Amino acid sequence: MQITRSSIDTQKGPADWFTGDVYIDAVAAPAGSSTFAAALVHFTPGARTAWHTHPHGQTIFVTEGVGRCQRNGGPIEVIRPGDRVFFEPGEKHWHGAAPNRFMAHVAMQQNDESGSPVTWGEHVTDEQYAAAPYPPSSTAIS
Repeated sequence: MQITRSSIDTQKGPADWFTGDVYIDAVAAPAGSSTFAAALVHFTPGARTAWHTHPHGQTIFVTEGVGRCQRNGGPIEVIRPGDRVFFEPGEKHWHGAAPNRFMAHVAMQQNDESGSPVTWGEHVTDEQYAAAPYPPSSTAIS
């Protein structure tokens, strides 16, 4: 058994990558021959990623709150605790919190040959973010 004590402080998500306040805790980092990385990401209400892609795809696992995600050209989907979302390699997408709820997820992906796990694009506009999620009834919070 190996226990790695946390020695990395929570990082504020860079404004180039996120809209709103986002906080990131490292879970796993590439080591040795592994290219796997994971992070626990906390989004404040309305916060979200910019559009981005991953060379080997990405899985997010929602741990708390209510969020939204969208792939380019698809509807905005509501995501809740226990939901897993897989974005295909190279699939342009975004994810973040619902307008009135916090959301946290574990993001898991692999680095490419150059050591990069992601290619960042333009910010999701307020108009894009405000589009009605599918299905509309799932936006009700009980």
